[in-house]
Amino acid sequence: MKKTINIQIMIITTIAIILTSVLCTAAYYRVFREEVMDDLKVYTKLLADADFFVEPTSDLYSSDDFDIEKITRYAKELSKSDIRMTLIDSNGDVVFDNVADITGLENHKSRVEIADAYNKGEGESIRRSSTINQSNFYYAIRLSDGSILRTAKLTSSIYNIFGHAFPLIVIFAIMLLIGCYIISHFLTISILKPIENLATDISSDANLENEPSGTIASKINNGHVYKELEPILSHIRMQHDNIVKNANIRQEFSANVSHELKTPLTSISGYSELIENGMANDTDTRKFAGEIHRNSDRLLTLINDILRLSELDSSQNSQIAFEPVNLYEIALTCQAMLEPTADKHEVTINVDGDSTIINANKTMMEELVYNLCDNAIRYNRKNGHVWITVKDNSLTVSDDGIGISAEHQSRIFERFFRVDKSRSKKTGGTGLGLAIVKHIVELHGAELDIVSKEGEGTTIKIQFI
Repeated sequence: MKKTINIQIMIITTIAIILTSVLCTAAYYRVFREEVMDDLKVYTKLLADADFFVEPTSDLYSSDDFDIEKITRYAKELSKSDIRMTLIDSNGDVVFDNVADITGLENHKSRVEIADAYNKGEGESIRRSSTINQSNFYYAIRLSDGSILRTAKLTSSIYNIFGHAFPLIVIFAIMLLIGCYIISHFLTISILKPIENLATDISSDANLENEPSGTIASKINNGHVYKELEPILSHIRMQHDNIVKNANIRQEFSANVSHELKTPLTSISGYSELIENGMANDTDTRKFAGEIHRNSDRLLTLINDILRLSELDSSQNSQIAFEPVNLYEIALTCQAMLEPTADKHEVTINVDGDSTIINANKTMMEELVYNLCDNAIRYNRKNGHVWITVKDNSLTVSDDGIGISAEHQSRIFERFFRVDKSRSKKTGGTGLGLAIVKHIVELHGAELDIVSKEGEGTTIKIQFI
């Protein structure tokens, strides 16, 4: 990261140097060009006030009408300032030039500055010579007699100026890059130091587990880390807490699974050993076989519930197939399936409501209704009731059974949690039914609400969106 930051700073510095050099050169040349042109205007207007003519022989001035001797004196003075002076008559022919031989010069009437001077009274232009890489600045003014006075100055072009300045720019750029590299190196270290220190603290398990939750916030307030990192740190802390929590849940789940599997297996092993060793008579053999069968059923139910929970856990990261499902019909089907179990426990099941279509996974909805009703039957009393109500996109399962105390209501959806363990073993409950219900509710984005009072019954309502 340090290397990346240093490289980026150096790239930005290089670009800044290049752009600054180009822009400064362009700005300097613009000012320089304006100053040269202003000087030419001053020279030209001063010369325009001089009397370069003798008595005219006609209305139109010709080359014979100019005082060449006087013009030459002025031209010598101008030559000291590298100023070129040219006189053009009203026909566009060059009368005098203090630099070039006028005998070989062509008619100047088409020149930009000359044409503008004829038409507008004055004109200017800049022409660059690619041969000598310099620029000629021209300024022309129309005199009262209709002739043109033009001055010119040969100066360096912008490319020539930049070329002369290039070695100095390179030296300046190298010095600046070296300075920026040194500054960026120490600046990067100072910027990343709080982050590195914090990363060291976070990587320490002892710091994360033993420090109070407000420690990170206090470090931020004291300036040990940047405030901008507070959301990231909070997220890391939350993730760590979730990891620890999930690890504890898995550990507890593994211990509970081992215990729950061990109990029926121990019974099966014990009864089968008695039969195998001939220590049971015919009556005991029949009794032991019944216990083996009952514990085998319990073991199979437990394994099926564990596998189903595992499937639901993996479904949280996969796509679930939803379809239109009639919740009322599922409730009726569940009532028919649980009638034998309800009769066995002397409990009556009632279904009420309207036909309600929701977008859900049909298999999971059948499991959800079945587990809620099965749980209501098992933890009921003789001559008890279970009511299934479907309306307004909601499912409500109520009973008038033993109820749940307030202290246990927040934990009944935990895996293997039982309010009455002895009763669960008698009724064959695995302690996983409501955990499966909670998973299904979360996967469907529904809301679950429970109201229960010990000795009066329980109502669980699931509202689908």
